[in-house]
Amino acid sequence: MSSAADDNFQFQKIIVILGFTLLIIKYFAYWLTGSVSIFTDATESIVNVVAACVGIYALYLSAKPADKNHPFGHGKIEVISSAIEGSMIMAAGAIIVMETIKSFIDPVESINQLDIGLVLVALAAVANFAVGRAAIRKGRKNRSPALEASGKHLCSDTYSSVGILLGLAVVYVAQFMGYDARWLDSTIAAVFGFIIIFTGVGVLKRAVDETMDAADQELLEQVTETINEYRHDDWIDVYNLRLIKYGPKIYVDMKVVLPRGMTVEHMGIESKEIESAIRSKYGDSVETSINPVPCRPCHCRYCCRSCLCREEEFDHVLDWDSDFLRTTDPHDFDPGAADEKSNNSD
Repeated sequence: MSSAADDNFQFQKIIVILGFTLLIIKYFAYWLTGSVSIFTDATESIVNVVAACVGIYALYLSAKPADKNHPFGHGKIEVISSAIEGSMIMAAGAIIVMETIKSFIDPVESINQLDIGLVLVALAAVANFAVGRAAIRKGRKNRSPALEASGKHLCSDTYSSVGILLGLAVVYVAQFMGYDARWLDSTIAAVFGFIIIFTGVGVLKRAVDETMDAADQELLEQVTETINEYRHDDWIDVYNLRLIKYGPKIYVDMKVVLPRGMTVEHMGIESKEIESAIRSKYGDSVETSINPVPCRPCHCRYCCRSCLCREEEFDHVLDWDSDFLRTTDPHDFDPGAADEKSNNSD
C-alpha cells in the first residue's frame, strides 16, 4: 500500500468511528426531544455510517497493486464508492422529505427537552465540520474521490445541522414564550431534506464524470506547469496530452517532438527526463507513457537548437498551455499559410 493510499485508509477509519459516535448522539437527542428536524439529522447520520463503511472498503481495495486482471490497478472502485454514497445521500433526503410530509399530516404532540437536544446537535455539527474539511483537503491532495466524497457528505451534514439548530432555536424561544411552533420544526426538516437531495446529486454527477474519464482541468494545468518548468531546447513540441485517474494513481500519456537527428537511445533518455519531471511532483502515484516523435522540417521555426538538419530559420518557441498540449496533432501549422487558406476559402 502506497503512503498516500495508506493515509487515505487510516483517515477513513476516523470517519467510520465518528459516524457511529454521532449516530448514537443524534438518535439520543431525537429520543429526548421528539423533534422531526433532529430526526432528519439522525437519519442522515445512518447514511454517513453506511457510506463510510463502503468508503473504507473502497480505499482498501484501491490501494491494492495492479495485477493480471486489473492492469491499471483497482482505483476505479473509489468512483463506484462515490456513486453509491451520492445515491445514498439522495435516498436519505427523500426519506426525510417523506417523513416531514407525514409530520405535517400527523404532527407530534410536543417537543421536549429542546435545550439538551440543541447542545448535542451543536457538538455533532462541530465534529462533523472539522473532520469533513480535513477529509476534503486530504482527498484532493491524495486524489481520492472516495475520501473527498466522504468529506463533502460530512460537511453537508454540518450545514444541515446548523440550519436545523437555528430553526430549533426559534422553536425553543417560541415555546418559552408560550407559542406553538411545531409546524416550523417540520418546515425546517423539509427544507434541509431537499438540500440533502441536491448535495447527493452533485456527488453522483462527479462520480459519473470520473467514470467517463472527464478531463480534470486543474490536474492538466499542474502537469503543464511542471512540463514547462523542466522544459529545454530538445523538447520542440508536446501534444496529445491525456490524463486518466484511477483512485490515487494518475496515468499520463503524451507525444513529444524531438530532433530527428537523435538516436533511439538519446530519445529514450529525453523521455525519461520528462517522466522524472512529472514524478518529481507526483512521486510513485504517477505512471507515464511518453511517445517520442522525430521532428519535421516545418518544426525548424520552433526549434532554437544548433542542428545540421535545419531547413528553416528559427522564429519562436511554442507557448505551451494545457489547451495547446491537448490537441491531437503536432503543432506544425504555419499561421501565414493558415490565413491564406482562410482567405481563399472566403
